[in-house]
Amino acid sequence: MSTTRRDFLKHSIVTCSGVSLVSFGGPALAADTPAADAAACCEKKGCKMRLGFVTYLWGQDWDLPTVIANCEKSGILGVELRVDHKHDVKPEMSAEQRKEVRKRFKDSPVIFVGMGTNEQFDNPDPAKVAQAIENTKAFVKLSYDCGGSGVKVKPNQFHPNVPKEKTLEQIGKSLNIVGKYAADFKQQIRLEVHGTCAPLPYMKTIMDHADHPNVTVCWNCNDEDLQGEGLEKNFAMVSKRFGDIAHVRELNIGKYPYQKLMDLFVGIDYKGWILLEARTAPKDRVAAMIEQKQVFDKMLADAQSRIS
Repeated sequence: MSTTRRDFLKHSIVTCSGVSLVSFGGPALAADTPAADAAACCEKKGCKMRLGFVTYLWGQDWDLPTVIANCEKSGILGVELRVDHKHDVKPEMSAEQRKEVRKRFKDSPVIFVGMGTNEQFDNPDPAKVAQAIENTKAFVKLSYDCGGSGVKVKPNQFHPNVPKEKTLEQIGKSLNIVGKYAADFKQQIRLEVHGTCAPLPYMKTIMDHADHPNVTVCWNCNDEDLQGEGLEKNFAMVSKRFGDIAHVRELNIGKYPYQKLMDLFVGIDYKGWILLEARTAPKDRVAAMIEQKQVFDKMLADAQSRIS
């Protein structure tokens, strides 16, 4: 791919119709041109939302060049790299290896969104929590060196004979530590709604303790989202703390109300990545990615048609 084309893709604005639009300070667009239609679309809420990819599970056995190539083929131009997968981006990498990862993404239209880790802060053993904090700091530095923008972590679960409130407070305070550290590297801490802490009232309590602005919520499309007063109320409970990413599964499989979720994201004019964390086992994963991109674009357009 030429540098001009690559830079165009990297710096373009992805509109609700999937058309890329860049203004270079040229003349005004004619009202009946496709570019003018794209410009009008950019005025709609949610027009900066983009579909990205989590390498779990569809990309777990792809090396990094394959991950980038398949994302490019599918038109899904952002990726969160999960740890312990074949692409093997890890804290043990040397400075030169980190530079190579950064260069691979820079030379492609695919954006490295950040690291998806399993670090969690719920353990009753203070030494294990301290180790999780140090591990997270290492992933922050790795993401920074490789050109990413953040690190995904987990809360994660409650433990026998430990009051829930104590666990939630401990998680929140730990997040403040890593959030402050990550801010110095311009990396966001993204707390995935996960584990037995996944019910949204628990997540809100954690975030009340984790008051550092660099600690954010990563929506995760769990069954717990529909509990209590339902999706809309649970979404609103944490939406002001959303960061740059949210996770979804296959958008056209199962009973989760993805169109309603898309409506909610458009309603708040979300500007981040909707990352596809697929769970099925299709024979052709790239074709499945292309299909998911098409479903996403349609859902986004449908949401925007109803929400001004």
